[in-house]
Amino acid sequence: MKYLLPLFVLLLGTAVFAAERPNIIIVLIDDMGWADLSCFGNNTVKTPNIDQLAHRGLRFTSFYVSAPICSPSRCGIITGQYPQRWNITSYLDNRQKNTERGVAQWLDLKAPAFPRLFHDAGYATGHFGKWHLGGQRDVGEAPLITQYGFGKSLTNFEGLGDRVLPLLQTFDGKEPRKYALGSDNLGHGTIRWADRHTVTGIYTEAALDFIKNAEQNRKAFFVNLWLDDVHSPFHPSNGKHTGTPANKKERYHQVLVETDKQLSPLFNYIQQSETLRNNTLILLLSDNGPEPGAGSAEPFRGFKGNLYEGGVRSPLIVWGGNVGNGGLLKSAGTNDTAIFTSIDFAPSLLKIAGIPVPDNIKFDGEDFSEVLLGAKGRQPRHKPVFWQRPPDRPGPKNEPFPDLALRWNEWKFLIHFDGSLPQLYDVVNDPKESDNLAEKQPQLVEQFREQLRQWRALFADTVQNAESGGLSFTGVVL
Repeated sequence: MKYLLPLFVLLLGTAVFAAERPNIIIVLIDDMGWADLSCFGNNTVKTPNIDQLAHRGLRFTSFYVSAPICSPSRCGIITGQYPQRWNITSYLDNRQKNTERGVAQWLDLKAPAFPRLFHDAGYATGHFGKWHLGGQRDVGEAPLITQYGFGKSLTNFEGLGDRVLPLLQTFDGKEPRKYALGSDNLGHGTIRWADRHTVTGIYTEAALDFIKNAEQNRKAFFVNLWLDDVHSPFHPSNGKHTGTPANKKERYHQVLVETDKQLSPLFNYIQQSETLRNNTLILLLSDNGPEPGAGSAEPFRGFKGNLYEGGVRSPLIVWGGNVGNGGLLKSAGTNDTAIFTSIDFAPSLLKIAGIPVPDNIKFDGEDFSEVLLGAKGRQPRHKPVFWQRPPDRPGPKNEPFPDLALRWNEWKFLIHFDGSLPQLYDVVNDPKESDNLAEKQPQLVEQFREQLRQWRALFADTVQNAESGGLSFTGVVL
């Protein structure tokens, strides 16, 4: 009996500690442009629920993702490393296309998926929505999402496990069309069919139920809410998807407005909860730039699939309760100077949660935890941010997209694998990347060329795999 009381106190203390640890939610919107949210300048549509997070939290305007396309961008978030380390250089498609492009079939389970560390530290971990890191099309033997450190998952046709697959309504009296891309033949979980325009709401509801369950069990939680919206096909509830391609942007905006509405139950619950309001961090961003003709990255040049600012710069909103009154954030407002990226999430969020990183895990990202929590001033990077163009996005023949890029302080440098056509921009004063300063700054060109050469050397195996798959990936390396 004398051991029961100390054990009870120990267990009680553990429960209290778990409840006091910060909760984290990453909301990832698919194919949303830098300027699509009204809090980032969109004057055509309003996104009031997301705007409310921004007005009460932090807006980061110099934030980047690790790639201008789906799968490698998500890989960068999950691993805290450049996706080239795991041979995920473009979106994961069917088995044949992945092989042809030299792309992995799924994210290797050896990758340092940082949600595992949250799970092992006692967090309730859940992934709800698009995965796109394995288990798509005809790749049915990929690992389940739960094998990457998530206790529960609900996904779409880009992953395995329980999933929601969309029905595309025709609004003409005909049966809706199933849109599964082969996922309905893969097994590995239950399938629910739902109208395309309701899917974001279903993922949000599942995430909210998961959070409420974690509350009841007095566990801190880490949640991915990774939406399939606002990716095409655009099927808003009012049927405006029917018609000519000319109204593509209108349909996109309608889906964006509905996405904002369907996220509101989660945002409202967290903001109104006395136990969660000041102890939950919400991060909202896009996975890459906009699809041409749909979203907007103005004033930036470029879009989804290329390395100009419009392809890799993302809006980022961080909300953390009542600023200066018990919340996680030290300040609110807009941060225009912090240059950081989604590969920085892993070390930063682990630091915020007080979870140590094992010695055998080396992130490419840097610790920007103080920046995420609203520290004033500009935190310098120790290394540049690097990017590589997806191998299947070469651009037009008469003006091919640059293959490599880096950002260092005010400078953005882009170049082809063979060293041709270097482009150097001061993106602080020239955000449109219109004034190429490469000829005026030869020393910087050589410095950045060498840094890209060294960075590329880290991924020699990736280059070999891509070229064995039939793609000429390098030519002369710089």
